[in-house]
Amino acid sequence: MSHASTTGAGVIKAFTSPGSIRLTSLPPLALYVHFPWCVRKCPYCDFNSHESKGGAFPEDDYLDALRSDLERALPLVWGRQVHTVFIGGGTPSLMSAKGLDRLLSDVRALLPLDADAEITLEANPGTFEADKFAQFRVSGVNRLSVGIQSFNETHLKALGRIHDAAQARHAVEVAAKTFDNFNLDLMFALPKQTLAECQADIETALSYAPPHLSLYHLTLEPNTLFAKFPPPLPDDDASADMQDWIHERAREAGYERYEVSAYAKPHRQSKHNLNYWRFGDYLGIGAGAHTKLSFPNRILRQMRFKHPATFIEEARSGNAVQEEHEVGARDLPFEFMLNALRLVEGFPVHRFIERTGLPMTSIEPALQEAERRGLISRDHEKIAPTPLGQAFLNDLQALFLKEP
Repeated sequence: MSHASTTGAGVIKAFTSPGSIRLTSLPPLALYVHFPWCVRKCPYCDFNSHESKGGAFPEDDYLDALRSDLERALPLVWGRQVHTVFIGGGTPSLMSAKGLDRLLSDVRALLPLDADAEITLEANPGTFEADKFAQFRVSGVNRLSVGIQSFNETHLKALGRIHDAAQARHAVEVAAKTFDNFNLDLMFALPKQTLAECQADIETALSYAPPHLSLYHLTLEPNTLFAKFPPPLPDDDASADMQDWIHERAREAGYERYEVSAYAKPHRQSKHNLNYWRFGDYLGIGAGAHTKLSFPNRILRQMRFKHPATFIEEARSGNAVQEEHEVGARDLPFEFMLNALRLVEGFPVHRFIERTGLPMTSIEPALQEAERRGLISRDHEKIAPTPLGQAFLNDLQALFLKEP
């Protein structure tokens, strides 16, 4: 559906017309804000990001558009408290301190924000001016997610990053000094990377004692430069050795691996990401942002217009939503499992029933098959992926796909 209307009749329909499910309660709600510009597009990146020519982007116009987008969406989330805010991109740390302050003021003015809401900003080395980040902190950002990727000069060049190893270290130092809660993003199985080089990257990251680490296996995503011109990557055995070493070393250093790629010190998990993995709700505003909202009789997904200029124009004319659809009952089990099975702890049985409005019988055959293959363990209260299930996560999730 194009140019979906979310006001008036659309809102009434979302709440009242008969849907395919029945929810007894609504899940927690998060806000995602997309900032679409970066200095240079990385060859592995498949996010909706656009190079800012000469570092310029229309900040005020974009902030106006974000406010319009949020105002227009308010009737869909009326009265619901927002527990986390995540400002992602692109490189949101390119925003001016004044711009970010305005954005968070708008969010607070329009939404009932939890008093101790986790507010995360994504930042990339090369954009780290200490004074600006101190102002971000004053504006209400209380968690920083830093896209380091590697501390190795050769690998940073191969990944097309704009920063060098010294800037990577500087960024972590500023983050650690300004924020007591921060995450470092690193990648492994990089082009021509050896196990020793991977270990050196992780040891450097650990030396800063970050509360949270996101450690991703580099994957070649479709429609990226790397997909078109694949670099020489470590083979499966070499990357498995890296992964095994990372699990062990992170555990030794006091980090719990709680999701496929996420490691945290006690009580420092990403609350915003946990909400995604627990199939919570999120309102996404900004260019290309995705939304998932629950209503008593249905679950709705939306996507905003992707190109920044188009998004600004459409938001100005009163409707930034490009696509909107209801998630059918037959697709819900797969959508739920796509998220929930990423968590090492799995999920309580009641969460599936509460968040999808479906009975457990709807997935019983798939659960039996997963159990038979040794991919999950379960009892009456809880379902969790086994180590084998974690290793073959795609196969496990695929069991919950309904044939068309």
